[in-house]
Amino acid sequence: MQLQFHGAARGVTGSRHLLTVGGKRILLDCGLFQGKRRDSDRLNRKFGFDPSEIDAVVLSHAHIDHSGALPALVRNGFEGTIHATLATADLLTFMLRDSAKIQESDVEYLNRHRKKNEKPVEPLYTMEDAQRTLALVEGHRYHRRIPIVSGIEASFYDAGHILGSAIVKLHLVGDDQKKTLVFSGDLGRKNIPILRDPETPSEADALIIESTYGDREHDPIEKADAKLADIINRITNRKGKLLIPAFAVGRTQELVYSISRLIRSGTISDCCVYVDSPLAVNVTDVFARHPETYDDEIRRVFRETGDPFGFDLLEYVRSVDESKALNGREGPLIIISASGMMEGGRILHHARNTIEDPRNCILFVGYQAEHTLGRRILEGADTARIFGREHPVKAEVQRLNEFSAHADRNELMAWVRGFKSGPHRAFVVHGEEDQSLPFADRLRRDAGIKDVIVPRLHQTEAV
Repeated sequence: MQLQFHGAARGVTGSRHLLTVGGKRILLDCGLFQGKRRDSDRLNRKFGFDPSEIDAVVLSHAHIDHSGALPALVRNGFEGTIHATLATADLLTFMLRDSAKIQESDVEYLNRHRKKNEKPVEPLYTMEDAQRTLALVEGHRYHRRIPIVSGIEASFYDAGHILGSAIVKLHLVGDDQKKTLVFSGDLGRKNIPILRDPETPSEADALIIESTYGDREHDPIEKADAKLADIINRITNRKGKLLIPAFAVGRTQELVYSISRLIRSGTISDCCVYVDSPLAVNVTDVFARHPETYDDEIRRVFRETGDPFGFDLLEYVRSVDESKALNGREGPLIIISASGMMEGGRILHHARNTIEDPRNCILFVGYQAEHTLGRRILEGADTARIFGREHPVKAEVQRLNEFSAHADRNELMAWVRGFKSGPHRAFVVHGEEDQSLPFADRLRRDAGIKDVIVPRLHQTEAV
């Protein structure tokens, strides 16, 4: 029994962990690397293993850094089953098609502007690859024991991170041993709106655990609405635009829900809100189809108001023309748009039109990976390069960590302590070194796990 870490190793994106048991090869997640364009493209095109030799994929959730390389896996020979929760399977229908569209349009742009002596660029994958991938996806309920291949069974537990997110418990039977391996996926937080709290499986021999915020603490989630209201009222009073880069899955729906609460309570002034992301619109429809993921609060709101993701001042923008029209509108207004790290999508067009006006504000509510445009703006860059042109950053820049869907270091530790038996070995992934290394030390010191490894890219370890 062995593990190879082909992504999210001392970094946050590109989650890919290869498990081999008795000659069978199972891939845990198959995500895209995100960050520096050239480095990401190279990493996304080289898996570190032969996709045609993978027997199955077990997916923790639908975020692109965990699922977005699936069509590339299929394009390069994978023909097995992709196992996920029912909600994740539904989300993939929109996520992978959207990603394929971006892959194709980016390549079309690059080829149109390439120099005469440069070779044409091939897309990482196409819409046809995405469609073939979706045909391989099989959805499962939480807490059901699923046969994956001979010697490996899996069960999904609610991770509380996004709709359909799962902690994966793997039951492994080798030639002369039996072990339980738990993969945290991305762990959510307690008491966040809409979703249920993360669950903890009862036992584990070995653990693969994320560490996005392994050395940080979030402010209490209860303060999120008050801080958001303060920012909205400030921007509204100066008739500015509030631009919020947000992931289409999870963060957008949480923001809409929070803003609707603030409007209903009279905490903020009336202000038009636009969700400008076709993917987010489709994803919001998927939310309505999966009440099995809801917490008690959102169930009550559904009963009392009918639709927690809609209100009179909210408009979901679908067409390109409608999106372009927003840039000509005067404030005050709020635009929520993807992508969450400002690496693509309609958010870039809005940023180009708002970033030079000090009346406006860019509000970050999610993790910004290293080398992304969002990270550079958040860290105080004087200029931002958007569509090949440098723009001076004059808009106000704010951050709300309270909306993070990732557990912080204390929440991660509390989750680990929830195991009744084990784990005896831990692999710390999905975190930059300044987060993963201190968290590994804390697991050794405070959780009593002596064997803790922070793997490097392509490193091989025994389970």
